[in-house]
Amino acid sequence: MRVPALPGIDVVAQPELKLAGLRIHPRTHSASAFSFIDDLWLQEVDGGRERRIQGLPQPLALGSLQWSPDQRHIAFSQVDRRAGRVELWLVDVAAGQARRLLDRPLGSVTGSGFDWLPDGSGLIALVRPDGQGAAPSDDGIPPGPNIQETRGSGQVQSLRTYQDLLSNPQDEALFAYYMTSQLLRVDLDGRTRAIGAPEMYVGASVAPDGRHLLRQRLERPFSHLVPYSRFPRRIDVIDLDGRLVHTVATLPLVEGLPTGNDAVATGVRRIAWRSDAPATLVWAEAQDGGDPSREAAVRDRVFAHAAPFAGEPRILADLSTRYRGVSWGHGSLALLQESWWKTRQLREWRLAPDTGAAPVLLREGSYEDRYADPGTPVMQLDARGFARLLTTGGGETIYRIGDGASAEGDRPFLDRQDLASGRTERLFHSQAPWYEAPFALLDAEASRILTTRESPTQTANVLLRRPGADGEPVALTDFPHPTPALRDVTKEQIRYTRDDGVELTADLYLPAGHDAARDGPLPMLMWAYPREFKSADAASQVRGSPHRFNRISYWGPLAFLARGYAVLDGPTMPIVGEGESEPNDTYVRQLVGSARAAVDAVVERGVADRGRIAIGGHSYGAFMTANLLAHSDLFRAGIARSGAYNRSLTPFGFQAEERNYWQATETYHAMSPFDHADRIDEPVLLIHGEEDNNSGTFPMQSERLFSAIKGLGGTARLVMLPRESHGYRARESILHMLAETDAWLESHVKEAKPRP
Repeated sequence: MRVPALPGIDVVAQPELKLAGLRIHPRTHSASAFSFIDDLWLQEVDGGRERRIQGLPQPLALGSLQWSPDQRHIAFSQVDRRAGRVELWLVDVAAGQARRLLDRPLGSVTGSGFDWLPDGSGLIALVRPDGQGAAPSDDGIPPGPNIQETRGSGQVQSLRTYQDLLSNPQDEALFAYYMTSQLLRVDLDGRTRAIGAPEMYVGASVAPDGRHLLRQRLERPFSHLVPYSRFPRRIDVIDLDGRLVHTVATLPLVEGLPTGNDAVATGVRRIAWRSDAPATLVWAEAQDGGDPSREAAVRDRVFAHAAPFAGEPRILADLSTRYRGVSWGHGSLALLQESWWKTRQLREWRLAPDTGAAPVLLREGSYEDRYADPGTPVMQLDARGFARLLTTGGGETIYRIGDGASAEGDRPFLDRQDLASGRTERLFHSQAPWYEAPFALLDAEASRILTTRESPTQTANVLLRRPGADGEPVALTDFPHPTPALRDVTKEQIRYTRDDGVELTADLYLPAGHDAARDGPLPMLMWAYPREFKSADAASQVRGSPHRFNRISYWGPLAFLARGYAVLDGPTMPIVGEGESEPNDTYVRQLVGSARAAVDAVVERGVADRGRIAIGGHSYGAFMTANLLAHSDLFRAGIARSGAYNRSLTPFGFQAEERNYWQATETYHAMSPFDHADRIDEPVLLIHGEEDNNSGTFPMQSERLFSAIKGLGGTARLVMLPRESHGYRARESILHMLAETDAWLESHVKEAKPRP
C-alpha cells in the first residue's frame, strides 16, 4: 500500500461538519479524512514476487481494508469525492482482480462501515438509508435561545473541555441525519438483505458463530457538553434477520465523571464478543460507582453471557483495579489485564473461562517500567477471522513480542513462554547495528517470522526470517531512502543527568560532515514533549534506539539539519511524583532542571553554544516551550505549535493532571505560562490551526497568549493556519509552517549575538 504526499489546501478546505465530537464530510456521508491509500498490490511471502491488482478504481482513494477470514478476498472502501459517496469494493486474491461489490454507498461516520461474516460468504455493511432525502436545511433564523440548566447535586464531577460539540437544535438535527444508517448483509455476488430498520448506529459486530450481531445505537437526549460517545445508547443482540434476541443494557447520558483518571462510567463498559466462543459477550461494570476515591475491595467485575442469553450473566473475574481487556486463547486459556493509573500498577492474570478455575497471577508491577516489560502476547486470526492467542505445546505455550527496552536502547524480541512452568525461551533479539522488530509469525512453531529491519541510513524493510536457522533473512521489500540528500546526517543517543539524579536521554543529530572539534558549535533546535512518572527509576530508563532510521519528516525538527542546525530530538523531560506527591506540584522546577541538563550536555560536547539554542514543541510540547521561556533564560527563542497556555481554560484536568482547578489552584497557576507572560522575554513563534479539535488546545489559547505578550511589550509572532486542525494536513500549511519556523530561527537564533 502507498499513501500519497500531502493533499492541497483545496482538498483540506472542503466542507466539514463539526458535530458531537465528530468531523463529518457531508458530501460523502463519512468521517472527514484527507489522505487515502492511492496504490495497492499483493506481495508474496515465498519468493517476494509482487503482483499487481487489476480493475482498481481510478484514482484509487482507499479508506479502510479487511482480509476475508479465508484469505481469499480483500474488502475495501473507496472514497469517491466527485460522486459524493463511499463505495464497497472487493479484490479476488487468486485472480488479482478488483470489482465494486455494492451499488449503494456506505454510510458510517464512526468507522469503516463494513465487517466480514466469519464464513467469508459476505459482509455486514452500514449504508445510507433508502429515501433519506437531503440533510436538514438551516434558514439562518434561530428558533429561540439555546438554554442549558443544571440542578445542584452537591457532587463534584469532571467536565473536560471537549471541542466540536452540538450547540443548537439545527446541530442536533444534522447529527441525527448523518448518524442514521441501514445495516445490510452483502453477499459476494452483490445481493443484499436489510437487517432491521435504519438507526443511529455506533457499532455492529458479528459473533464468531456468524448468527448473532452485537448492535449499539444512540438514543436521545443529546448533550451540548460532551461528545457522542457519552450520549445515551442501547446495546442489544439481534440475529441476521434483524430480530431482537437479547437486550444487554440501556445506558444513560454521561455528562460528568468523578474526579480522577481512574474514574469510569457505571454500567456496561468495554463490551465485546469472546473471540474463541460461538456467541459469548464479555464486559466490565464498575462496583465502586466509578469513583476511584471510594474504598472498594472490588472495583471492576467482569461478566460473561453466552447465547441464548438465558439466566443471569456469570462472573468471570473480580478486579481490585480497572479492567483493561482480555486476550482470548481457548476454553482453558485467556489473559486478562487490569491496571490503576494512580499508581501505574498493572496485573496480568491467566483465566480458564470454561472451567472456572481460580485465576493465576502472571505479572504484577509498574507499566512505566519498560525494562521489565515481558512483551505483548502474539495474536493470530483464526479461521473465522477473530484474533486469538497463538499457542503451541498443547495450548499451554504462548509467544510475546516486546520493545526490549534496556540501557543500550530498545532491542525488540520474540519470546516463547510456557505458562505452566513459567519458563521463557528467547527466539529472536534485535542486534546492533540494526533495529529489527518482529511483527508476525507465519506458523504456530515460529519457524518463520516477519520482521521490519532498519538502521540510521536504511529505511525499514520487511524480512522473512527463520529463527535459529543458518543464513541471512530474505528481504521481501526494498524501499528506497526517502531523503537521500540527508542520508549522511549523524545520530548519537546521549545520556546525561538532571540535578536531582534523574538520568535523561536524547537523540543528538548533526549535519553531514560536521565535526565539532574542527568546525565548532552550531546553532541548535531542541524539540521535546514532557511526560509524567510515578517513579524516578522509570523516568531514568532509556527510551528509543540509536539504530533506528533517521527519518527526516516535515513534522519534526530534523528537516533543519539541512539548514545547518544541530538538533536535539526528544530530550526526555520527565515530571516525577513518587508516592503520595503529585508530579505537577513541582512541574516548573523539574522542567527547567531537565532543560538545563540538556543544554549543559550539548554545550559540554561542543556541538552548541548557550547563546544560540531554540526550544520547540507541539501540543503539550508547546505548553512546555512557553513555560521554559517564562521560567528560564536557557533559550534564545521558542517555537510553540498548537498549545494550551492558560490552565484555567481546562479546569477539569489536562494531560495526566487529574485534579480540577479548584482542588489544585496554585498548581494550575504555576503551570500556566499565560499567568507568567510578563516573564517571557525571548521571541516566541506561535502557530495554531484555526479549527483545532483537540481537547483543551482551543485556537484562542494561542491568540490570548500572543495578545498578552504583545500588550506586555514582548516579541512574538502568531500564525493561524486556515482550515487546519490539531495536526496540519495541507501541503501549503506544512510548507508555510516550515518557512515560518526557518525564518524565525534564522532571525533570532542562527545569527544571534552572544549574551551574558
